[in-house]
Order: sequence, then structure tokens, then C-alpha cells
Amino acid sequence: MQQSQKTEPCSGHRRMVDLEGQEQPGARSVISGEDKMWNGVSFQDLVLSRDNLNQAYLKVRSNKGAAGIDGLTVDELLPYLKQHRDELIASLRDGSYQPLPVKRVEIPKPDGSKRKLGIPTVVDRLVQQAVAQVMSPRFEKIFSDSSFGFRPNRSAHDAIKRVIALYDQGYHYVIDLDLKAYFDTVNHDLLMKFVGQYIDDPWLLRLIRKFLTSGIMNGGLFEKSTQGTPQGGNISPLLANIDLNELDKLLMARGHQFVRYADDCNIYVKSKRAGYRVLANVTRFLEKDLKLTVNQKKTRVGSPLRLKFLGFTLGVSKGKAYARPHKVAKERIKQALKLITKRNRGVSLDVIFNDIERKMRGWLQYYSIGHMKSFLKALDAWLRTRIRQYIWKSWKKTKTKFRNLRKLGESVSEARIFSNTRKGYWYTAHTGVLKYTLTNERLERRGLINLSITYQSIQKRLSY
Repeated sequence: MQQSQKTEPCSGHRRMVDLEGQEQPGARSVISGEDKMWNGVSFQDLVLSRDNLNQAYLKVRSNKGAAGIDGLTVDELLPYLKQHRDELIASLRDGSYQPLPVKRVEIPKPDGSKRKLGIPTVVDRLVQQAVAQVMSPRFEKIFSDSSFGFRPNRSAHDAIKRVIALYDQGYHYVIDLDLKAYFDTVNHDLLMKFVGQYIDDPWLLRLIRKFLTSGIMNGGLFEKSTQGTPQGGNISPLLANIDLNELDKLLMARGHQFVRYADDCNIYVKSKRAGYRVLANVTRFLEKDLKLTVNQKKTRVGSPLRLKFLGFTLGVSKGKAYARPHKVAKERIKQALKLITKRNRGVSLDVIFNDIERKMRGWLQYYSIGHMKSFLKALDAWLRTRIRQYIWKSWKKTKTKFRNLRKLGESVSEARIFSNTRKGYWYTAHTGVLKYTLTNERLERRGLINLSITYQSIQKRLSY
């Protein structure tokens, strides 16, 4: 851990490889002692091994992120560890280690509400990551094949592909399950019970309990954490999957088809009547047995062709389902582009084009498995008009407009007439004169991303 370059050859797949297919989901190997140690090594030794801590450090460093309540940044973590490594490991071994409270941060959600994040200190993130790396292979053996969120070699795209397959098998109704403030309401005692079903190591269980009860600093006020596993902690996704694996086990035992991505769970049935019956049973289990709250306002039974899951909905062509971005996802990206291209933003075109490309490359990559050629064609045309409007307003004075129109090849008479127009910016951006002078090709050479071509190139790469 002292020399980060020595950890580069240490890849996370080393322990994962020999775990493939060793045990069926739901099985517990108590006889072999795997609930107390892993491959003959205690969980404490595995967590505190040099390789594991080095790997955890690299993960924390690559994730970056803000500092916790102590102000220590990711860039300052390595110097801190060089000085305090032995002290930190000793405190973990003797049980005196105590995580600091997480820093409460609220970020706006698209619907106007706030998402609560808890940011642990970078040292606590390191320890959480080290624990998660050791626990994850153990629980990967018992997690459901229908669970996709925050798991190795699984993605949202895999989840959507499973949804498509289920629709093609005749599951044309879905229970879109919404858990109210899930990460803030996880029951600690139940979660520890579920962890203890598969790991019976007192040292590790005490450490996990400390993570859960470390508290929250909300501004300058300390709040006890009697429930929940704050989003933002490195171990929270794993703990959420362990908790909701109990729901997965129930659904599998009853023969239900489902796709779960963290706390987003869709259950697929063949009739609306069956959907409401299953929803009633699942709600009773979640609220009685897991002490969670089903959000009745947002939970729905309906068609996958209309409801949203992970930003996607389904379409059907020639009897086969396909993915497409949901209308909400389309509206949100258009609003984001509208903010970037506000005509009074007052920044250079280079900044505008860079912001658009940064935003759209990520969006196109995520939605690349969806069908959206016509949408992108229309969005390209709208975006170019926004850019023409921005440029036209930036020219401001009549003589500047005249001079620039002439440079772009417009005749003297047309440039004079057009530079003196009293029409609004948006109207003017649609006129033939600006389309002729500020052509699509000119805008692309200047740096504007062509969404349709970028989408096609991404899809081409995915097909190989």
C-alpha cells in the first residue's frame, strides 16, 4: 500500500476466477467452515492483507469523490497511509477502529426532490472497500441470476436484455415496484441477521455494524444512524443486495420472473390480475418481514411498453420486443441541452461544444442498446438550430452580422437585408439564410457533435 505502483498487477479477478460455478444460489457451506473463513484464511486476514488493501486503495483513488468530514482528499490518502498504515491496521485488528460520521449531502433529483448521500472519509472508504472486496465473492455465490445492480460483470444493459427476453416469452405485464427512501430505511438488525446467515465471523460482523451506526454530520449537527445504509459508502451497494436478496429468494421460491437492479425491482407476469395479486403478497413481505415501505404512489402494474425501467421502455416490431429510451429520458436530455445552449450563457462556442459532447457521449453510450434513430435525427436538427440562434445573438451589432454573413458567402444585398431583420432569434435561426451560411458541415467542423453518426458508431462497436 505504501507504493501504489506495486499494486497495479493486482487485479480484482484473481479471486473471482476460481469462484465460478462452485455453489448454487441459496446454499450455505457451514460444514466447510466458509462462514468463518474463506479458503482456510480468516476474514480478518483477508481484509487486512497487503494485496487487498492495495486493491482497495486503487479503487478509492479511481472513484475520486469529495472529502468526508475530516477534509482529507483522495489525493492526500496515499501520504496519509504511508504515515499511519500500521496504526490503522492495528486499530482494525484490536477492534478500536471507529469510523467517522458520514457527511450528509443532498443532490437534486429530476422530479424536484432531493437524494440524500452520505460521504464517508477517504480512510473509511478504503476500509469499506477492503471489506466489500472480501465479502463480495462469498455473496456472489448466493445472489440471484435476476439481480444485476452493482455486481461484477453485470450492467443495466444486461438487465434490459433480460426484460426484452421476458416480454418475448409472453410476460406482457410488469409490477414496477418502488421502495420509499430505501437506502435510508434499511433495518440494521435484519440486515446483520441476513449477513450472519452466510458469514459468522464476529470481527467482520462488528466492523459492518460500526459502518452502519457511525452516524451522520448534517451541516454542523450530529445525527445518530439507527437505520439505513447511506448511499455514497463503498459497502452500501453490497449490503443493499444482501438485504434485498431476501426478496429475490421469495420471488424465486414462488416461481416469479423478475429483474432487480439495486432497489429498482420489476416483477413480470402474464396478466394484470396476476400483477395485483403478486403486488399485494410482495408488499406484505416487504413491509412485515423486511420493515421497508412500498411507495404506493409510484408503484404500478402496467405494460412494459409504457412504464420506465432504468430509463428504458419497450417497443415491439414484427412480434419482437426492443429497448428504447423512455419519453422521460428524452425530455430530460433535451432540457439538459437547452441549458447548455442558452442564448444568454455568454461563453465561447468551444465551451458549448465541449459541454454538449461530454453530456451526449455518456448519454448515447448508456442508451446505445435502444432504438432511437428518428429521435436523434430530430434532436440533431433542433440542436443545430439552437447553435445558430446562439451564434446569431453573439454577433449582436448589425455591422457584425453583415460582415460575418459576407465571410460565410452571403451576397451583399442578402447580407444587408438579413443583418437588419427585426425578427426574433429563434425565428431567425430557422431561416434559410442561416442554414445556408451556418451549414451542418460548418458546425461539425467547428466542433458540434453529430448525434446520429456517433450513435451509429457506438452501435457498430457493440456489434463486434
